[in-house]
Amino acid sequence: MEIFRGISVAPGVAIAEAVVLEAEEYRIPYRTVPEGEVPREIALLDEAFHKSIEELGKQEEWLNDHLGRDAANVFEWHIGVLKDPALRSGIEKLIREQRSSAAYGASTVMRNYQRRFMQMTDPLLVERMRDVQDIERRLLRHILGESREDINHLTQPVILIAHDLTPTQTAQLANTKVVGVALDAGAATSHTAILLRSWGRPGVIGLNDISIRVSGGDLVIIDGIHQLVIANPDETTLEEYRARQTAYIRLTDELDELADLPAVTRDGCRILLHSNIEFPQEAAVGVAKGSDGIGLYRTEFLFLQKQEPPSEEEQYEAYCDAIRGAGDCPVTIRTFDLGADKYTQQRQYEQERNPMLGLRSIRYSLRNLDLFKVQLRAILRAAVHGDVRLMFPLINSLMEYRQAKMTVHDAMEDLEEVGLPVAREIPIGMMLETPAAAVQVVEFCREVAFISIGSNDLIQYLLAVDRGNERVSTLFSASHPAVLRTLRDSIRACTKAGVDCSLCGEMAGQPLYTMFLVGAGLRTLSMAPANIPEIKKLIRAVTLPQAQRVARRALGFDTDGQVTNYLRSETRKMLPGDPI
Repeated sequence: MEIFRGISVAPGVAIAEAVVLEAEEYRIPYRTVPEGEVPREIALLDEAFHKSIEELGKQEEWLNDHLGRDAANVFEWHIGVLKDPALRSGIEKLIREQRSSAAYGASTVMRNYQRRFMQMTDPLLVERMRDVQDIERRLLRHILGESREDINHLTQPVILIAHDLTPTQTAQLANTKVVGVALDAGAATSHTAILLRSWGRPGVIGLNDISIRVSGGDLVIIDGIHQLVIANPDETTLEEYRARQTAYIRLTDELDELADLPAVTRDGCRILLHSNIEFPQEAAVGVAKGSDGIGLYRTEFLFLQKQEPPSEEEQYEAYCDAIRGAGDCPVTIRTFDLGADKYTQQRQYEQERNPMLGLRSIRYSLRNLDLFKVQLRAILRAAVHGDVRLMFPLINSLMEYRQAKMTVHDAMEDLEEVGLPVAREIPIGMMLETPAAAVQVVEFCREVAFISIGSNDLIQYLLAVDRGNERVSTLFSASHPAVLRTLRDSIRACTKAGVDCSLCGEMAGQPLYTMFLVGAGLRTLSMAPANIPEIKKLIRAVTLPQAQRVARRALGFDTDGQVTNYLRSETRKMLPGDPI
């Protein structure tokens, strides 16, 4: 039994066999074979070794002729590993004695090799681990051939283990049999983590080397409450977690009973709870969880499902689906937040050196006006069918907001010229996500219809911490006094100006911060649909004076550790039985 500790991105307990996702995105379809098929698996193994060595020999020869002996030596080492009798006999032994499939036997033995290299002290030898991974992938490719499967063809519940997932890969998990995810890399507010959280199944990231230490077919437990992953649990641990899984499901069912009740404090202060969505079908999920509307529709994920940008008609249909799913509730559609780790970097010959500070969000839109206007036309057409608000991401200056708004009017004129219905009176707002926007919030309030605070990027830029970098993820803290004071000042300015203000970052869905946010003056919070019931339960348990007292006290601390400890203590008083 091995226990790994990481960063939880979604609560809950999942128990299933592991599938380790390789770079080529295939999985081993089965672990064992009937005894009569053992000779066939050994023949498959022989053929895979033969083809791999033959393939490497040709690559070595080409490299030697074109790039020289030093380059060719890389593949000479690969050939030497494959010709090692101990490797071949080790895999065959698993097939003969345990009736292992050729693919599972090869993966298991090669992963043992990788672990040995990981434990070496010489950095050059540790780096050989990547070569061993490459050899494993080559062998598996020749063993599985056309029978290899990807995660879309899973037939039973599994836990997905990988080094990392791109937002595109993560977006494809929703309709698979994957019940939980464990990743080597990642930080709590990366876009991959946000997608996993909205997906609503247990996930733990930032686990360093779990993709090497766990093999396909191993039984794995994901404990998203305590930020743990347990591989090959003993019987006692397994029974304990089966009981915890049942208890968590029961708690979730109890919270879902609050869906039809309003989020109102004990002394009558109404708080609107909106949902963040990535895909149109999630709008109905949010309403079912008790959402008062869609506070953030992240439209960029329409771009991550295919190679080409979605057409105006495709976007129009997606927005209409979300509006229908929301019923009579309002829907806030954010224009695409592309760039950074989403979409654009994979399509550039030379990637930006610092994409988080580069051409992203509204900057990318204003540099790609044709793409931007296609989206705006689709939104303006869809807005005719419901209560829709339009929002720009990462606005950093008044000039950016004015340019973006001018483009909206251009799109309106385009639609009117061809005789299509257009929502002329659509409210247009912005996300407050940078220190510059926070400093100028008073000026913005004179021009915008509403402001939504994006705490993920605001914290990232305030604290100069890349939120997608697991090496500095411990420095990314919503409890930092600078963050709390910036939020307080921004909320006060909006309230004084009479401008609607909400918060739609991951902070909104964490019970730890609910009393502070309400006490600081927020009356609208937007979060992943799965978080709504617990936040609603907490709001219904407190009074407004209690929340205001908590906010004042939290603002008086000078370290994030003090803030976190205080808020956790106060929250546990309100939710004594819930995991905080």
